[in-house]
Amino acid sequence: MKDNVLEKKFSKFIIAVSIIIPVVVAILFTVKLKDFGINVKPLSFLPPIYATINGLTALVLIAGVLAIKNGKRKLHERLMTTAIALSVVFLVMYVAYHMTTDSTKFGGEGTIRTVYFFILISHIILSIAIIPMVLVTYVRALAEKFDTHKKIAKITFPIWLYVALTGVIVYLMISPYYVL
Repeated sequence: MKDNVLEKKFSKFIIAVSIIIPVVVAILFTVKLKDFGINVKPLSFLPPIYATINGLTALVLIAGVLAIKNGKRKLHERLMTTAIALSVVFLVMYVAYHMTTDSTKFGGEGTIRTVYFFILISHIILSIAIIPMVLVTYVRALAEKFDTHKKIAKITFPIWLYVALTGVIVYLMISPYYVL
């Protein structure tokens, strides 16, 4: 009974968040505070910080999987909650950076340019897709529906890990082109 009530309670929230976050990020990505007369120092120091947060997220995700495989459910729960929190912190920093700083153009040419855009585009698409997957996976654990939690977690984990790792890779590939 508890599990069905909890899932129903959160289903509209998951749908709303899964739509609102990408839409708001897309809109805010185009908003520059300076265009509104708000003079804020560009937050150009943030990319290495949020890239590090992506790397930490990847490590926490791996630690979380290892914890549950070793029967440490409470540790797994704390690590997965931490991974979600790190993802939220990343998102806030990412949006703040893009609202105060002009986008950096990738300067590579040839094959590396193709590789960069493949990684970037797959990262963006999967970062949108992972939002409802993470939330559904988390709610199923909270509802103690561990059979369905485990099934979706087997899909959620590698995609979330890919998004976290490719966030770091994208940063490393574009960092030589940042204007300080």
